[in-house]
Amino acid sequence: MSTNLLQQMLAEREWLLADGATGTNYFAMGLQSGDAPELWNVDHPDRVASLHQQFIDAGADIVLTNSFGGSAYRLKLHQADQRVEELNKAAAQIARKVADAAGRSVIVAGSVGPTGEILEPIGTLTKEDATAAFAEQAKALAAGGADVIWLETMSSKEELQAAGMGAAEAGLPIVATMTFDTNGSTMMGVPPAQLVDIYLETVPRLSGYGANCGVGASDLVGTILAMRERAGADDVLVAKGNCGIPQFIDGEIQYSGTPELMAEYARLARDTGARIIGGCCGTTPAHLSAMRDALVTHVPRSRPDIDRIVEILGPVTAGTRSACSHDHPHAADEPRRSRGGRRRGR
Repeated sequence: MSTNLLQQMLAEREWLLADGATGTNYFAMGLQSGDAPELWNVDHPDRVASLHQQFIDAGADIVLTNSFGGSAYRLKLHQADQRVEELNKAAAQIARKVADAAGRSVIVAGSVGPTGEILEPIGTLTKEDATAAFAEQAKALAAGGADVIWLETMSSKEELQAAGMGAAEAGLPIVATMTFDTNGSTMMGVPPAQLVDIYLETVPRLSGYGANCGVGASDLVGTILAMRERAGADDVLVAKGNCGIPQFIDGEIQYSGTPELMAEYARLARDTGARIIGGCCGTTPAHLSAMRDALVTHVPRSRPDIDRIVEILGPVTAGTRSACSHDHPHAADEPRRSRGGRRRGR
């Protein structure tokens, strides 16, 4: 499998559809709160393969491996920090097998999430140790057959830089997305427009960048709108928004987004300039199928302004609006802070 499959498909297609949530769907398949999804790569590979298959059947062109929390720092919370190579390689192999049987080109993206630690100078994790941890994970994903290393849900520029340097050691193209909170910036205070420069200056082998997770679909599109005004004409922007707004109902996190809402989100993300569009927390195969249908039939429109985004998808946070006017259980779909880091589930 060519390591340039992403670039090849982008040269042939105006847009690509990335997959949806991991945590939401794994809970429905039996994952218990607090468990490490990465262990399923060995303990329940059939379930991991099943979700990949469901997303591919729904139209996904890109599937992310079940390895978001696959760094030694995350796995240490589950006494599995010595299993980085085993679990990440297995994650990529499972996705690779399903993708190769699809009858069409499907990209396997090796998911790499944050360590959960805070890097120096604010925290105690050194850049060198973080880079080494990311390199270990990325190399295992490459060995398992990943086409791309997909850095996601990063919130500090220091960790993004370490992740980019470590991931580059795998020799694969890199896609990077950060997440934005209710202030319209990353947890460490980086606004979307500034982030464009950080992506381009600090992540080697960069093939695409953008935003994922965050608050909701409207905020995600607002973030991409802010990035688009700073990005180069040929830059590949990535939008992977949550399925509506998370709500705590009957002791569980549920997401407000309907397939119809996510279809509108996909159209707006495309109009805003995103070329890779997918879903994050709460996005099921049914949501993804609606997004695929919406993109296939979509007639391009002019780039929306923030008021148009609000009209269709609902309110955005004050921080996102400001940024736009200027130029905005881990992996279990329950955003939370842990040991100083943000956890999220795709």
